[in-house]
Amino acid sequence: MTGVFVATLVVGAYGWRFSRTTSDFFVASRTVRPGLNASAIGGEYLSAASFLGVAGLVLAFGTEMLWYPVGWTAGYLVLLVLVAAPLRRSGAYTLPDFAESRLESRGVRRLSALLVVAIGWLYLMPQFQGAGLALASTTGTGTWLGGVLVATVVLVNVLFGGMRSITFVQAFQYWLKLTALLFPLLFMAAIWLGDGAVSPASVDVGDVGVAGDSWVSPLAGAEHELYTTYSIIIATFLGTMGLPHVVVRFYTNPDGAAARRTTLLVLALLGLFYLLPPVYGGLGRLYAPDLIASGRAESVVLELPARMLAGTAGELLSALTTAGAFAAFLSTSSGLTVAVAGVISQDVMGRRFGGVRAFQAGAVVAVLVPLGLAVLTEGVGVAQAVGLAFAFAASTLCPLLVLGIWWRRLTDAGAIAGMLVGGGCAGGAVLATLLGVGPEGWAGALLAQPAAWTVPLAFLTMVGVSLATPRRVPLHAARTMVRLHTPESVQLDRGHPPR
Repeated sequence: MTGVFVATLVVGAYGWRFSRTTSDFFVASRTVRPGLNASAIGGEYLSAASFLGVAGLVLAFGTEMLWYPVGWTAGYLVLLVLVAAPLRRSGAYTLPDFAESRLESRGVRRLSALLVVAIGWLYLMPQFQGAGLALASTTGTGTWLGGVLVATVVLVNVLFGGMRSITFVQAFQYWLKLTALLFPLLFMAAIWLGDGAVSPASVDVGDVGVAGDSWVSPLAGAEHELYTTYSIIIATFLGTMGLPHVVVRFYTNPDGAAARRTTLLVLALLGLFYLLPPVYGGLGRLYAPDLIASGRAESVVLELPARMLAGTAGELLSALTTAGAFAAFLSTSSGLTVAVAGVISQDVMGRRFGGVRAFQAGAVVAVLVPLGLAVLTEGVGVAQAVGLAFAFAASTLCPLLVLGIWWRRLTDAGAIAGMLVGGGCAGGAVLATLLGVGPEGWAGALLAQPAAWTVPLAFLTMVGVSLATPRRVPLHAARTMVRLHTPESVQLDRGHPPR
């Protein structure tokens, strides 16, 4: 773990040398090539939910849960088709920049900035909580210490290097996470083959709620499992494009074509990574089935190497997977901090500071608030908080991006109404579930996984209010749409988004 922190600071320090201008800190001066950018996106997107959670799901429920990583990966396919190139051509630094430029409204900018910060903090909080739990389980320290260490390392890199530094760090951490899973797996696969290659599917893991063999209802046993499954799929498919740390990386590409190539490479890198955690879950059914009954299925990646290999070798391999887990916390937290800091610096700190100083002040706020929330709300489930972030993003920023890019008649009134309705319903529904005040039956299922109804509601509200307010269509909407959808090779005055 210490090695991961030191390596992260060393790689980040390499990027400090190139970070001089405001553009360097916000979008790495838009010079990040597809290969490096794809590795960085893979590093920040593959959080602990991917590194630890997928293996735990397969261990507890079987291969029926593989649709979870499929959903997370397919979100980038939607990004590739609908958002990547036009968003880069907008010339924006942040999502509020894009919203104001497209709809020519300060009100839309303020609301989208508030939503970006809320989603960023909501996603940062479980990263700090997860880091604290991981450190506590391996060293016996307090659950607050891991979050503080991750927050400190992230803040140092962001303060001194901004997006340039974080790009190098996240690219390094993607390959570290891949190595941390692949290298121990080679040894464990050899042991499994030596034991006779028993199929994990043939092992009786007891009455632990295993879903069975049906791919139609993978959450069998849960209340209204089919609705719950498809609601989660909608959240993962559409919530990806609304996550601020995902969207901001497309601003760093040189042009729209590079943004598309980046997305294709991301799909390949995510697909490669997601081949590995399910194997840990399958081997866990053979060698660590007790983790299911004890409620520690998500720790199978951390504990399995030491169980399968005795002595120092097993301990070293377990240390490597633990290092990969902390790389997941660091990389995701870094991307979120840069995204939130960019918005805070432009819409809040820019009034008191300027340029790089505003960004650095925004980074401090971006880290300290969710760190405090993580320490104060230890009882809130990490997975639930991540799910809330996806559902909330899918119900607010996703409709804004899709309609803003593809529908000329969107108005500022429609965008504001849609984001308020979608965000209010999604946020209120899941908060009611987290607080334990949700009802039973269908009402409880609708509140627990709201994306299936809040996303269509947000889209319909934006369209309906926009059609009812035709005079509020932006004056330069046609020109903006041409800029978004015309390749950079065509000579065109693309203008600049208002700042």
